[in-house]
Amino acid sequence: MKKIISLFLEVKNFLFPDFCALCGCGLTGDEIRYALCENCRASLVPVQGDKCRMCGKPLVSEKETCLSCRNRAAPSWDRLFVLFPYTGKYRKLLASYKFGKKTALANFFAEKVLEAKNSDPMLKEASLVPVPPRPGKIRSGGWDQVDLLIKRIKKIGKESVSVCPCLKRSKSKVQKQLNRTDRMENLKGRIFLNAAAPKIALVLDDVLTTGSTMEVCSAALKEGGTEKVYGLCLFYD
Repeated sequence: MKKIISLFLEVKNFLFPDFCALCGCGLTGDEIRYALCENCRASLVPVQGDKCRMCGKPLVSEKETCLSCRNRAAPSWDRLFVLFPYTGKYRKLLASYKFGKKTALANFFAEKVLEAKNSDPMLKEASLVPVPPRPGKIRSGGWDQVDLLIKRIKKIGKESVSVCPCLKRSKSKVQKQLNRTDRMENLKGRIFLNAAAPKIALVLDDVLTTGSTMEVCSAALKEGGTEKVYGLCLFYD
């Protein structure tokens, strides 16, 4: 089956050439499945070293908690994890996925999420809870990038992955143009449980900006009986 899929991709690429989402070079073989050439894929490495327990961002000289988080109230989540910085080539990578609709990148992201989940004892037993899309997003944009990512994760992880889409979001303003305070106010009461919450949850989102969306999702899960809430974002701003 794998050889048949590979052959299909080769034929498709011959008729409709595909290019790397980062460097623009032509793709062949298994590269097509990721929308990334081998060199670019190898260069995309999740953040390493010590990270802040509250926001997941790399620590420079601090211990446990970064300076930005020390003056903030404790969040509703128990720990937050992030994979890549939202800068340079990583910013281009997300733009290619979200706005360029290079959907094959979901395969790359799915593998990185599973690597992070399976390598940390805290996350192994957690059920994946996708951040719910804003109503009308799929109608206007045609798709939901987090939903597609979840589907690819399930396909790759199979029975080892538990997914619990228990959160729903009612209509609200677009978050992008709002500051942290306004974002929290905008989402207050608009993300809620519409199914039973898992005992341990891993909330999945694409970008961590102010943490407002993650906070509201985590609070809703805790109120619904979730004992431990972890967060995982592909990128941090």
